[in-house]
Amino acid sequence: MVVVARVWVTGSVRGIGRAAAESLIDDGHDVLLHARNEQRAEKALAESPGAIGVVIGDFESMDDVRRLAEAVAEYGPLDAVIHNAGVMEDGSFDRPVTIDGLERTFSVNVLAPYLLTALMPRPERLVYMSSGMHMSARPDLDDWQWERRPYNGTQAYSDSKLAIAALGRAVAERHPDVLSNVVDPGWVRTRMGGASAPVSPAEGAATAIRLATDTDASAKVSGKFFARGVPRAPHKLVLDRAFQDSLLATCEKITDTPLR
Repeated sequence: MVVVARVWVTGSVRGIGRAAAESLIDDGHDVLLHARNEQRAEKALAESPGAIGVVIGDFESMDDVRRLAEAVAEYGPLDAVIHNAGVMEDGSFDRPVTIDGLERTFSVNVLAPYLLTALMPRPERLVYMSSGMHMSARPDLDDWQWERRPYNGTQAYSDSKLAIAALGRAVAERHPDVLSNVVDPGWVRTRMGGASAPVSPAEGAATAIRLATDTDASAKVSGKFFARGVPRAPHKLVLDRAFQDSLLATCEKITDTPLR
C-alpha cells in the first residue's frame, strides 16, 4: 500500500532524479524539485508541472546548501528525502575544486547531503544514492580532498559513493526513529552512465521511490544497502563504526556543522 507522501528529490532536472520525481507525481505524491540555478529550475517545473515547487541551490557551494536547507523548510515537514544529486569527473586527472576550494566530487556527492542531513529536520525516511562502484573505493581517511595524492576522478567518485553509503548507514545507526537506506541504482542510461547503459532512469529510480513511500514491510527497513531492488552486502567499510566516525568527523570539520 502507498499513501501520499511529501518528498524532496535532489538533482531532479534530469536522469534518475527526474524519473523519480515524475513517477512520484504520477502516483499522487507531493514532490519538491531541486535545481542548481534559475534556468534549470524553470526547465524542471515545465517538465514536471505537478510538482509543489522547486528549490534552487548549487551543491558546489556550501552557502547554497545551507540556503537550500532553509528553503526546503518553507514547504513544511517532509516525509522523505531522496539524496540523488551527484557528479563524476569521468577519469579526469586534474583535481577540480569548487567555489569553496574543495575537491568537487567529495563536495557535491558527500558534503552537500551530509550538510542537508545535519541542518534539516529529519524526515521519516532518507534515501541516499550510492553506486556499485563504491566496491572499488580505496579511501585515504587523511586525504578525502585529494590534496596529497595524484588525482584520479574515477577513484574519487568510487570513494565518494562509499562515503555516502557509510553516511546513510551512520544515520540509521544513530537515529533509529528514521528509516535511512542506501541504493545502488545500477548502470543507468543517463548523461553520467552513457547511452549504452542497460538500466533506464525509471528502473534506476524504482527502489528509491519504494523506500521513500511504500508502507509494506519490505520498505519499512533501515540501515540497508539495496542493489537490484533487494538488500545486499555493501563494502565492509560501510558497516565499520570507526570508519563512519572518521568520515563524520571529516565532514563536521570541513562544514563546521555536527551531525546530531
